Amino acid sequence: MTSTPKEAMSTAELIRHMAEEVSSLVRDELRLARLEFAEKGRHAGLGAGLFGGAGVVALFGGGSLVAAVIMLLALVMPAWLAAVIVGVALLIVAAILGLLGRYQLAEATPPAPRRTIESIRGDIDAVKERAHR
Repeated sequence: MTSTPKEAMSTAELIRHMAEEVSSLVRDELRLARLEFAEKGRHAGLGAGLFGGAGVVALFGGGSLVAAVIMLLALVMPAWLAAVIVGVALLIVAAILGLLGRYQLAEATPPAPRRTIESIRGDIDAVKERAHR
């Protein structure tokens, strides 16, 4: 960049100066975006790790509650029967959740937006029909 006042610059010099400034601005914005993405990535990684830790602790808590239910039932029946009853109940809940999950996944596939594609095809057909008239 020259130290010539902008009023004294020719149009070509002003355009070159503007191109340099825009280029510098774009580079600075890209650098800022990269830094922002890196910071957000660190936060996302930490958040995912904390969610994972919460899931493990919740799993242990759930296991403790299952053991407590088995011990409670063992007061009125043999412990093995209490464990079988709680295990079967948990397997039934797992089967129901699995079936509901499978249904939801079936609704999500294929991932292409079918209704939008059909609508666009209809629009294309309408445009083609009008173009032939």
